Amino acid sequence: MTDSILFSTPDNPVPENRTEGYFTTHDGHKLRYAIFRSSQPVTRGTVVLMHGRNEFIEKYFETIRELTERGLWVATFDLRGQGGSGRLLRHPNRGHVRQFSDYERDLEDFLEQVVLPDTRLPFYLVAHSTGALIALSAAPRLNGRIERMVLTAPFVGLTGQGASPRTIRLLANAFCAIGLGAFSLNRKFKDRPFSTNLLTSDETRFERNRAIAAARPDLALGPPSARWLQQAFLTIDRVSQPDHLFSIAIPTLLLAPTRDGIIPFAEQERLSRSFRAAQLVPIAGARHEVFQEKDVYRGAAMAAIHAFIPGSDAEASNEMVGAGL
Repeated sequence: MTDSILFSTPDNPVPENRTEGYFTTHDGHKLRYAIFRSSQPVTRGTVVLMHGRNEFIEKYFETIRELTERGLWVATFDLRGQGGSGRLLRHPNRGHVRQFSDYERDLEDFLEQVVLPDTRLPFYLVAHSTGALIALSAAPRLNGRIERMVLTAPFVGLTGQGASPRTIRLLANAFCAIGLGAFSLNRKFKDRPFSTNLLTSDETRFERNRAIAAARPDLALGPPSARWLQQAFLTIDRVSQPDHLFSIAIPTLLLAPTRDGIIPFAEQERLSRSFRAAQLVPIAGARHEVFQEKDVYRGAAMAAIHAFIPGSDAEASNEMVGAGL
């Protein structure tokens, strides 16, 4: 594919056997997507992969390749306002959203326009951080369409920001109240070196992702807008309520890094207590981005996913018990 809209490098090549393009949201935004097909003779279903804030499809090539090698197709897209999808502000580097329900509607549009007609049943949802918050919020409406969910480091709390979550929330609300919701609370995004980063303990993967963002700055984001933060906190409050969690019937695996410097492990653990459909699996020693972590931590996360998603590991045994788990 010579005119690919995906960015390939020698140490991060684009997986083959794919379809890529754009789909249009309910309110007219164009979002970049890709479908990666497995070359295995038996297709085990499709993983819908949702990213965190300031992520893009290229960052997940390694994970996509591993999933397709297991017989799973992968369908993924860049969230509105980031990656290769349409930006929402004149300042393209500022992360912004009008309301978090727009993200949820985008997921539903993606399922209806791309996943359902162009991929293989059954459908599974694997979502990281902000993507996991979106999945949590949309989950009551996804029953019957998504067989199982895996949420890694779900965005249900905040730490490591130089200000308390309460202070950030108050400032975000104040900015929005005076009509400055499109502005960021921070003037400049801190590009941390590996030695002080909060995302991963794997230097090779950290530098690989940093190099992609440096080569393609149009894929990267700076700080979020005040409106984005306000809407995120409102969504966290809602999805953390027991009545919302009780309404989720999709069997769910929560993969929680115990050394997460972005989302407190305690908040992820607290979420699981009222989430009757979920099982919490701590990834001991891992930082926030488990798919970008050292092999020992990433391997633990991938092994948990392969054991949880029926058919992605042991074919016969999972086929026999998958429907009842």
